[in-house]
Order: sequence, then structure tokens, then C-alpha cells
Amino acid sequence: MKKLHILIVEDGQSQREMLRDFLLKAGHTVVEAENGDNGIKRLQMGHFDLILLDYKMPGMDGMEVLKEVKKINPGIDVVIITAYGTIETAVEAMKADAIDYIAKPIEFDELLTLVDRVSERRTLISENEILRHELKEKGVTADQIIYRSPKMRELINMAGRVAGSSITVLLQGESGTGKELMARLIHNLSPRSEKPVIAVNCGALPESLLESELFGHEKGAFTGAAMRRTGRCEEADGGTLFLDEIGEISFPVQVKLLRFLQEHEFQRLGGNQTIHSDVRIISATNRNLEAEIKEGAFREDLFYRLNVVAISLPPLRERKEDVHVLIEHFIKKYSADNGKEIIGLTSEAQDMLLKYDYPGNVRELKNIIERAVVIARESSISLEDLPFRDTDDHISGSIKTDTGLLRKSIEELERKMIIEVMEKSGAHQTAKAAEALGISVRMLFYRLKKYGLKES
Repeated sequence: MKKLHILIVEDGQSQREMLRDFLLKAGHTVVEAENGDNGIKRLQMGHFDLILLDYKMPGMDGMEVLKEVKKINPGIDVVIITAYGTIETAVEAMKADAIDYIAKPIEFDELLTLVDRVSERRTLISENEILRHELKEKGVTADQIIYRSPKMRELINMAGRVAGSSITVLLQGESGTGKELMARLIHNLSPRSEKPVIAVNCGALPESLLESELFGHEKGAFTGAAMRRTGRCEEADGGTLFLDEIGEISFPVQVKLLRFLQEHEFQRLGGNQTIHSDVRIISATNRNLEAEIKEGAFREDLFYRLNVVAISLPPLRERKEDVHVLIEHFIKKYSADNGKEIIGLTSEAQDMLLKYDYPGNVRELKNIIERAVVIARESSISLEDLPFRDTDDHISGSIKTDTGLLRKSIEELERKMIIEVMEKSGAHQTAKAAEALGISVRMLFYRLKKYGLKES
């Protein structure tokens, strides 16, 4: 993991020195400041990834320093050091954009876990920036996959790591989650990017036509084969073949595909010539192939050939942080495409879109915004421009009012989610619950306190 440049702002000399020695031993670079004023000066003079900031200090207190830090560099991670039991301090710090807090007396194992999490997050961000730079150099628009969520950042990072090899990749996820976009991203980042990437929808073709589509056929191979046809495996030589809906292919075609994966050789339908093709295979499915293996519908040996690296794309309802940036992107795109000047959404329309569960995922959101841009009469998309009805079953935490609008607050939804996860995790299983929610144990305690909930 990335070694961090850490600034410790703490007025207690013994506490500051203990923190410094511990973090230096862990391999990080450390700078000290004995008060808030000096902490700000150190920040202005150098670059830091993380600030450990004591809340109670003479002169500028921790909250004042935190606000100044965010003015200077909003991207710096700040952890507040506070006296044990002062949860109100943590609440105030979180509102001011601290990423976490740690209580005195400091448990060093807990501190190390926190620092490692910051390091991992910053490593992902750094690698994502490198990937975007590589895409820009290759002339590929980096906004093909729009995201803000940590889940998607991790997946983009994984795509970059596997792109340099010819290893097979299996993309899993519901329809509309962007599996083909991910396949094209992997191709564009790979040494094969100058060669073609060819997509085949295996579920859209019957068995006889799919075999011909993949491997080609000779003249007279079957009724209607009036001339030789080159297959997609041959056309993609040197590049990437993307096989969408791989779970739909029949057993006979599975056998031939397995041989091609093993030997990189095939014969056209009705032909005797053995043809070699250097193709990287990326496949995708919205089905559970392991379950299909148990049912005898999919070959286990082919599955293991395809599933060397698996990337599971989450549905949009599980990465709601991305909805807002996707909406902005689609409004900009379809406004330009249709010669309209749509500047945004009304608050009611935005509220509805942020609460919707999107069973059709990103593809559905794209279609909703494209339709809304086309039919909008004003410069902002309104509730009337959206295709929802009061009977819609896919609004999160829906509550019908006299006007049929859904008004449940984000806080109520968050409280409900925490209760559900805590109940599933069992009594006192806060670590398990925090992991399921994607937050730290400390953040979970903060939210339990905020919503008046008990750990049990």
C-alpha cells in the first residue's frame, strides 16, 4: 500500500511523539505541529495525504483548523483526535468533512487500521488517475464509465491491473450495469488497443447461426451459405472478442469455444482448414453460471477457462453515489445531441431520481434522462417529464402523499438500512455490520448515536 505523508497537529508533546514514532515505524513520513497555527503553516509549505488533528488545543481548536484545511486542500483526509466519550465532537467533525475520529487514549492497532484504510483509498485514487491519463493519451474518452462510488473505483482499478495481460475475464452483473463498457475499457487499456474489439451477443442468435458467427463458414456449408464468411474469432485476431450473454450458448458451441480457448485454433463451419487466431476473450453474463453447472446447462471446464478473473459490476441501486454524476453526464450529452439547453433538474425531479431503484440500472437511467431532455418544455427537467407513476414499485422507502409524491428523507432511509443490517448481523456484531454497510465501526457508532439506536 501507499506510504503516506502525515501531519500530526497535537499540543501534547508526549502524545505527539508517541504518534510520530509509531507511524515512522510503520513506514510513513511524519511532520509535527504543536498547535493549529503551525499546523496550517506546515500544510501551506508541503504536501500531505493525512492529518491527525487534536480537537482540543489552545488558540485554534480542531474544528477551526479543519475548516481551514478544507479551504486550502479539500482532498486531504483529516482524522480528529478527541477525548473518550465526546461523541458530539465527532458529529461536528463529520459534518465538517473529517473522514473519521479516534478517541484518547489511542489504541495503536485501531490507528494502524485507520491509516491503512486511508492508504488503500489513496492508492486506488492514484491508480485511477493513471488509468485516465493512459486513456487520454490513447484518445479514448475517460467518461465512458461515469462513477464516483468507491465500489466502481475499485472495479476500474481492477480493470487496469488485468488489462496488460491476455488473461480471460468474466464480467458478471445485471443487465444494464455496463459490462460491455467495462470490456471496452479493458481492451482500450491493453497492448491490443490498436487492434479491433468485436462484440457478439450470444443470446441473440440461434445455435446454428452463432457457430457461424464465431467461426465463419465455407460456401455450401449449409442451405443459404452462398459464399465463404469470415467469423468473429478470425476478425478479432490480435484484438479482443467480447462474448455477451455467454450463459446462453448451447453445449455443442461450448465444446468448440473451449477448444478455441485452449488451442487458439478453429475450423470454419463446413471446412477442413485449421485457422490460428490470437484473441483475448472477455465474456459477460447476468446469469449464475455456477448454478447452471450444477443443473447441467453449462460446462464446468469452460467456466474455469472463462473465469480466470471475475469482475462483478454492482447494480445502480447499490452505488447510489453515482446517480447524481450520471444524471449530469446524460443531461449534458442529450442536451447537446438534441440542440436543447437543459441546465438541470427541479428539486422534486431530483428527489424522485435519487430515490428510484433502477431495475434496469444505468441503461434505464440513460433512457429516462434522454426522454426527459426531449420532452422538457423548460430549461430544467421537472417531475412531469419523468416516466414514473404513483404505483411504481421501485422507489426506495416510498410514502404516498396527497399529491402522490414520495417524501421519505435520506436520514429515515439510512436509519432503516442500519437497523436491517444490524438485525442480520446479530447482537454486538458491529464490525460485521459496519463492513456490510461499507463504513468504519467508528462511523457506525456515530450513526447509532445520531439515530438513537442501541448496539443490541
